[in-house]
Amino acid sequence: MITKETIALWFQDLQDDICSQLEALSPGHHFVEDNWKRAEGGGGRTRVIKSEVFAKGGVNFSEVAGPLPPQAEKSLGIAGKDFFATGVSIVLHPIHPWVPIIHMNVRYFEMDNTVWWFGGGIDLTPHIIIPSQAQAFHRGLKNTCDAFSADYYTKFKAWADDYFYLPHRQETRGVGGIFFDRLSNEDGFDKAARWNFVKAVGQTFCQVYLPIVQENIHKPASDKDKQWQMLRRGRYTEFNLVWDRGTKFGLHTNGRTESILMSLPPIAHWEYNAALSDQPPYKDTQAQLIKGIDWINQAV
Repeated sequence: MITKETIALWFQDLQDDICSQLEALSPGHHFVEDNWKRAEGGGGRTRVIKSEVFAKGGVNFSEVAGPLPPQAEKSLGIAGKDFFATGVSIVLHPIHPWVPIIHMNVRYFEMDNTVWWFGGGIDLTPHIIIPSQAQAFHRGLKNTCDAFSADYYTKFKAWADDYFYLPHRQETRGVGGIFFDRLSNEDGFDKAARWNFVKAVGQTFCQVYLPIVQENIHKPASDKDKQWQMLRRGRYTEFNLVWDRGTKFGLHTNGRTESILMSLPPIAHWEYNAALSDQPPYKDTQAQLIKGIDWINQAV
């Protein structure tokens, strides 16, 4: 039987496994764990790393419960007495400008033991886009999706394009990925099918990201590359603070602020009228920050 307890335990194991694989990239550097409790119910394990590879990285597990605050009711469009939410959230900000930022979230939500759904996804934010790597990343996600439904990748890829978008900049946050929310028992899927898919997404994270890290970590990087990286980190910060629903949900439910804002980079820049976007390869990256690119079939 799939219960909220078994789901939470699996998410903890996923956190352990991903942390172990990320630590192996930089031997001798380890995640620092910070356990926290939420006054209204539940808590979590925040794990943060600073290493030769990552300027700041977090792999967080949370399991929170209790009365749903009015702001969260309004945001979710539901009303009820008690909620339960658990999941793993990851954001990694690399030191090297050719290594992309990555985000993953897999989560489960339950209301009054009756309403339930899964959500999550994985998306990639290169500071400098390398089309062949974007293609490999999307192919990995498609393989995972295709194992469960022929419609998943197309649907969830478009969802990611729409979600990870900065309307005030008219640009996507990166090369996208997949995003899904409120997956329940509609359209012929039961809870077991949804749960198996979410587990597969969680296990796909290291498969699609670690090869990209290893391909880029030793590339030469110029001062302009670093300057561009700081500007792109600024864009990432804008999205997370202004548009991200997960950030808002965490703050509205009195989650732990340090853990919620773990997703922000340690340093970012906002230069007035920065001119780098007129120079290659930054100009090429800027031109590809648009919705609807077919990364899998694009010539690279």
